[in-house]
Order: sequence, then structure tokens, then C-alpha cells
Amino acid sequence: MKKEGIELIKDGKRIDGRDFEDIRKPFRIKLGVLKNANGSAYVEWGKNKIVAGVFGPKEVLPRHLENPHKAIIKCQYSMSTFSSLEEHGRAGPNRRSIELSKVIREALENIVLLEHYPRTMIEVFITVLQAEGGTRVASFTAAVAALIDAGIPMRTIAGGIAVGKVDGQMVVDLGKEEDNYGEADVPMVFTKEGDILLLQMDGMLTKEEVEFALTKGYEKVKNVILPELRRAVEEKYAGEIVKKLEL
Repeated sequence: MKKEGIELIKDGKRIDGRDFEDIRKPFRIKLGVLKNANGSAYVEWGKNKIVAGVFGPKEVLPRHLENPHKAIIKCQYSMSTFSSLEEHGRAGPNRRSIELSKVIREALENIVLLEHYPRTMIEVFITVLQAEGGTRVASFTAAVAALIDAGIPMRTIAGGIAVGKVDGQMVVDLGKEEDNYGEADVPMVFTKEGDILLLQMDGMLTKEEVEFALTKGYEKVKNVILPELRRAVEEKYAGEIVKKLEL
């Protein structure tokens, strides 16, 4: 975490010029970017560039994994070999990609109406083309957008954000250097109603700082992340469909 000699806040601004509660720009979502997927989405969030593709519902392979009462979700998060100079940018699965695949899948299982598709599976593939910190929450948001594009019914919509502590100051949407050298990083995922689907923490925070992180995290998801998701759906589909989906 914190590294001597690294100054992350100077003259009241973060190293990229943002205020403490600003999210990185550009921030945009686009649906339907993959021709052969049932649903897909592209998320550009600062220098993060992420593509998600959804396939299914389809036959479960291997068959012994199928559930007679509901669908199963298979999620694969991966970083392209050219996405980062760091070790986790190498080809093939590693500890980090396995962990993020698991936590994203578990968060999705809480909102997808799996009981509508017994004995099937829904595959979600996420590829990070370019990484700049916060890829797990950006990837989850891309996965939700791709599921909407695939027409997979969900109980609600959700989005992610990270809040953390840098040079003693709580900040929203950590960049790569802030993530690497700050004191704490708290990635989280909220539904539009404010329910928490994912909450992790790296570092140490006081109770008051955790409360601040949760409050600001939900505020940004509700007022920034989900409105952009709605805009992306409206861009591809008619407004009446958006209303029907209760986005």
C-alpha cells in the first residue's frame, strides 16, 4: 500500500487533477459490441477499457453441473496480455483472475432470475483490454450491461465503484497509483435500491471512514453509474423498453 516518496495529493488535488469525489473520465457504456454474443457491452472508465460478452441460456456442460431448479452462471474474468505491465497481465488464469471471476459471479447470482431457466447455464466472459485500477467494479458493471443486452431478466440493476484513502484523505474512484500506494481501497457493488452485492477492503479504515465509503459509493452508483447504464440502453433500444425494464 503506502510507499515512501509517492505524493498522491498535491495542492488539494489528486495526481490526475481530480477533486476527491470525482470519478475518472471518460466514463461511458455501449451495448451490442460483439456480433456473435447473445449480449455484450463495452465500458470505458478513465483508461480502463473492458468488454463483456454473454452466451446463453444454453445447455450445461459438463451435464452433471446442471441444476433442475435454476440456471447456473459461469463467469470468466481475464486481462489481455497487453492490458498491463504488471504480472497479472500475463496470459492464462492466475490467482487474481480466479478470485475476481468468483466474486463477480456471486454478485450476479443475486440479481439474475436464474429460476426462469432451469437446467441451463449463462456464460459471462469479461476481458480487460486496458487496465488502470478498479477493474473489478468496472467489469461487474460491464457484465450487467451485457446481461441486459442479452435479454436476461434480473430482479434489479446494479453497478460498482471503489472508494479509498489516499494520503490520509478519503477519495472516490481510485486510479492505479492510488490503488497501489494509498492506505485503503474499498471496491463495492450496489443495487439501485442500495443493497450491497459486493464489498471488499484492502487496508485499514475507521468506522467513520467505512460509513463515508459506503455512503459515497452508493451515491455515485445511483447518480452516475446507473444513469449512464440507462443512457446506454436507451441508445440501443426504444425508451418504452427502458421503462418496461424499470431501469
